[in-house]
Amino acid sequence: MIPVRPPKVITRHRDGRIHAYVNDSGAFGTLEPAAVFQPQAGEKIVESAVRPDLERVVYTTLNRVVCLTRAGDLVWASDFEPHSEVLHGHRPGCALSLDGRTVWVYRPDAMAERGGGDQWVVYDADSGVVLVRRELETVGHGADHRVHPVDGSVYLDIGEGQDGSVILRGRTGADGEPEFVTYPWRDRCLIDLAPGGRHFMTVDHGQGDVAFHRHPSGDVLFTLPVEAFGYDPEEAFVEWSGGYLTPDTAVVTLGGESQAGEEWFRYHLIDVRKGTLSGEIAIEVTSPYELEPLGDGSWLTDGPDGHPVRWSRAPLPSPSPHQEG
Repeated sequence: MIPVRPPKVITRHRDGRIHAYVNDSGAFGTLEPAAVFQPQAGEKIVESAVRPDLERVVYTTLNRVVCLTRAGDLVWASDFEPHSEVLHGHRPGCALSLDGRTVWVYRPDAMAERGGGDQWVVYDADSGVVLVRRELETVGHGADHRVHPVDGSVYLDIGEGQDGSVILRGRTGADGEPEFVTYPWRDRCLIDLAPGGRHFMTVDHGQGDVAFHRHPSGDVLFTLPVEAFGYDPEEAFVEWSGGYLTPDTAVVTLGGESQAGEEWFRYHLIDVRKGTLSGEIAIEVTSPYELEPLGDGSWLTDGPDGHPVRWSRAPLPSPSPHQEG
């Protein structure tokens, strides 16, 4: 039997609160929050993740990670020691595992001037007990977590500013021991994982190309440079945005500046099965990073009131258990 995965929960931070939206396949247009969480008094949220049952939230601040119930009761909290007085340049991030049992937290301790290197820490989601603490050889400002939709492994893309980007992957091995892999690049930014989990998309840190890689090996399936999209690489570049619109179609963002000095960007579609271009998609947004493809043929943009808006090019077909990822 094919397992039924819980719907994805998306969070937005507005008015000092965490708004949780459920990516329900039948909901389009402006989304209303399915739950709203009130952080503890005086805390400024950096990142957050909400369980699919909407009963708990985990969030990071500059100096700790916190887990609260929907009613606002504290489940657990873990401070990042020593306390950092640095207010900018470091953004601790968090993610819940696929099964909701663990919380993965990235600590940019080097930039926070805590006297040590960065850390990737895995907590028990119920108790807050530290299960794994991985010392990293990075000096990152922040990082994006991506949870694999099938095997539950967790990708981490650490941004080191002008020094590049480092991609790691963590998982629990067959013997229960944690396993960590650092991919052999410092010049690629992770953009998205395919809905079925068989491959992932990266963009060159120098923004010269987009590549698609096999999961979990990282082997390159194909690469498309700026020239492949019909642009002069001296005048255009690949944005660090986009992702999988469907299991077989990816959105790649090309940007540049006109002769009049105005910035522009366009969304190109890629047939991932063939490794070829398949047209463009016109989406009305103010930033190339506003578009958030959801992998099922739909995408999110930002609404004027701060709530996400869900769109689709056409009616979404029923998912097939045999669909390629």
